[in-house]
Amino acid sequence: MRMRPTLSWTPAEDLPPGTTDPERVTDALGTGGVLVLSGAGISTESGIPDYRGAGGSLSRHTPMTYQDFTASADARRRYWARSHLGWRTFGRALPNAGHRAVAAFGRHGLLSGVITQNVDGLHQAAGSEGVVELHGGLDRVVCLSCGARSPRGELAARLEEANAGFGPVAADINPDGDADLTDEQVGDFRVVPCALCGGVLKPDVVFFGENVPPHRVEHCRTLVREASSLLVLGSSLTVMSGLRFVRQAAEAGKPVLIINRDPTRGDRHALTRVALPLGAALTTVAARLGVPLDGRAAA
Repeated sequence: MRMRPTLSWTPAEDLPPGTTDPERVTDALGTGGVLVLSGAGISTESGIPDYRGAGGSLSRHTPMTYQDFTASADARRRYWARSHLGWRTFGRALPNAGHRAVAAFGRHGLLSGVITQNVDGLHQAAGSEGVVELHGGLDRVVCLSCGARSPRGELAARLEEANAGFGPVAADINPDGDADLTDEQVGDFRVVPCALCGGVLKPDVVFFGENVPPHRVEHCRTLVREASSLLVLGSSLTVMSGLRFVRQAAEAGKPVLIINRDPTRGDRHALTRVALPLGAALTTVAARLGVPLDGRAAA
């Protein structure tokens, strides 16, 4: 049975309104020791849609679940056809101003770490170091039989060879990297096995219905304990995957600051929510702190 991911949440109480002044975010970063927790909203300015915002992909697209992927060869064929096509676009996405600002804050010693719920690798592409990929990364694949990991580029080349001429036009690319295709467009797409043992290959990401590895969760909890404050960027915090760290920080008395245009499930724990586009908000904060982006002097 295919599980439908959580689409939204309904606040049980009135939430404080958002602000358009990132003053408190600036103050927190100026003090240092800030842990960043980013979600899909930070990558929308790079052309990757989010899940739950206006026009989010969950309104038209049900992501693959771990249960479906492992149980059905047909489901895997549909997934890899869509993901292979989507990777041609997704893999070329470039960091935007929000990613570059986070990297600049890190270079200037203002951050204690970065946790991302995204699988696009754009924080690392922008220059952030030591990023914890809570849900893994689409640039790698893992064999479910032998556990071997390999670069996505190697699999892409093998899939190209096995499916010469495969090139349907996709309606949309989704935040999990796959493309919207009909069954007719998927056609007789051929899936390739692990090159080492012949086992089933899966992207090295946490699917819906799959748990984040416990050691990774504990590492993130340690980062929260060691941080001075938590800055949430572009996440609705609808699911517990990210919300648990917000709750942990708030329970420990650490300031929680959020930049997200829409209300989030973590707002009642937050000192402030800045209701601005991330690129503009973080560029403003960088300018106020005198932090140059991309090696240029801040305006």
